[in-house]
Amino acid sequence: MSRRDHWEKVYRSKHETDVSWYRPHLERSLEMILRSGVGLDARILDVGGGASTLVDDLLTHGFRRVMVVDIAQAPLEAAQKRLGDRARDVEWLVGDITKLDLPPNSIDVWHDRAGFHFLTSETDRKAYIERVCRAVKPGGFVVLATFGPEGPERCSGLPVIRYSPDALHAEFGDTFRMVEHLGETHRTPWGTDQEFVYCMCVRESECRPAT
Repeated sequence: MSRRDHWEKVYRSKHETDVSWYRPHLERSLEMILRSGVGLDARILDVGGGASTLVDDLLTHGFRRVMVVDIAQAPLEAAQKRLGDRARDVEWLVGDITKLDLPPNSIDVWHDRAGFHFLTSETDRKAYIERVCRAVKPGGFVVLATFGPEGPERCSGLPVIRYSPDALHAEFGDTFRMVEHLGETHRTPWGTDQEFVYCMCVRESECRPAT
């Protein structure tokens, strides 16, 4: 089964609040984006955003240029239905982020919570990071969250890679300077705890991703 078919099946068979990564609000992500200091006209890309409510909160805070990308159509439809008329203020795109051709130097904040850790192939990680390097502006930010070292080894039936903050930063190379990192104990809808780590980095130089 392809990655897209897998995630379409997940979201066609479950309500968006019945998946392990669901949170009513992505408080840590929102806090980091706000602390970056970008203006309300900043271009914010939510990668693997699916049915997440981060887009709702960004709109509520007045951000005007939000784009949500997901590999599957079903979670985006759920988010659009939830937002109602406000969905018109968001750019929606179905696609595999490791294959998308994003405009160069077009993104002020690249956000991804719980997508990157599914990229267990070095080829996929390299393709992902190449797109970050191409799309994020010099001085732009990357806000990334993955399972931490004590997090689960599988999620939604798929293997994942667990990261410490330093290991996550190392994937992106010294083009990006780490601004801050923090941990979170995420409580799933059925009451189990999962360790997440969050990193915010800023692009400081021409992209030379780690090899």
